Amino acid sequence: MIDLLVTLALLAIGATAAWIVRGRRAARALPALGPGRVLFPFLGRELSLPALEAALRLARAEQATLVPVYLAEVPLHLSLDCALPRQSAVALALLDAVEQRARRFGVPVDTRIEKGRDSRHALRQMLRHERYDRIVVAAETGAGGDGFTPGETAWLLANAPGEIVVVRPDRNLHTASRAA
Repeated sequence: MIDLLVTLALLAIGATAAWIVRGRRAARALPALGPGRVLFPFLGRELSLPALEAALRLARAEQATLVPVYLAEVPLHLSLDCALPRQSAVALALLDAVEQRARRFGVPVDTRIEKGRDSRHALRQMLRHERYDRIVVAAETGAGGDGFTPGETAWLLANAPGEIVVVRPDRNLHTASRAA
């Protein structure tokens, strides 16, 4: 009787071990999910819809989280950690618009506001502490919309590690305001 119980226990242990090993092999055989975070830094009072949609399509295709980062410029006469009520109101409205559009795309969002003395300083601050796999930015169109200047884009390309996607919207297309 004891031999039978020992035999059954060993068989149960062996079956459990085989089941665990098979499960681990199956898990390894699954295709790896894409990068986990796509940064979308922006500044100003408007969003570039083409750049935002490119970031959302990329995040959805790679099952990644979109990380929209509003870059707030803090004047030199103020402390970097001071409150910026006007910029905060603009930032929150734009981040809300991003979240609404991301919800329609089925993309998770992790919003941020990054402060700096100018856009490059805010980008530098963002790069220091954000984990990401790709960055998607809107280039300035010269049509009054907000985007990164050629100098800022060149700085980002020269200094940010990883993959960077620069979207220059058609100059004839409009940007999205807070109501987007």
